[in-house]
Amino acid sequence: MNGTNALVLYLDFDGVLHHENCLWHPERGAYLCAPSGYSLFQHSSLLEQILEPYPQVQIVLSTSWVVRYGCDATTKRLPLSLQARVIGATFHSRHMRDDEFKDMHRGQQVHEDVLRRRPRDWLALDDDAEGWPSEHAARFVQTHMYEGLSEPAVLIEFKRKLKEMCR
Repeated sequence: MNGTNALVLYLDFDGVLHHENCLWHPERGAYLCAPSGYSLFQHSSLLEQILEPYPQVQIVLSTSWVVRYGCDATTKRLPLSLQARVIGATFHSRHMRDDEFKDMHRGQQVHEDVLRRRPRDWLALDDDAEGWPSEHAARFVQTHMYEGLSEPAVLIEFKRKLKEMCR
């Protein structure tokens, strides 16, 4: 499995790369129901900048977008430099049912993937703190549900933990 003995970032989209209130419409596709000034993937360039000094960090998508769009189509929503880092997703349609996966908390989804993938070390960016195993608290960075990764305290914590992981 890709990511074995690697440095991995588990990446959620909603509440991390943009406002958490992302909806889906059969004709419009994904869209934000948020005040003006917010846009889909508005913080993806910020993530690119933060990861630039750490080319060894790979990304595993830990977002419900993968269940809806599949891993390849979800990956294509990201800028090219982030796309190149994506090695998979926590959801695997060949190995799990959608409903079972959706019923798990994000922390459990990531934990299950860590057990399968066996990265050397990992971090997770997510706005939802529910269900994260306590033994993984040091590897979890909770983002702001509206400001995502761009919230100053979140940025400081993520940069510090990323630097520690990449030593």
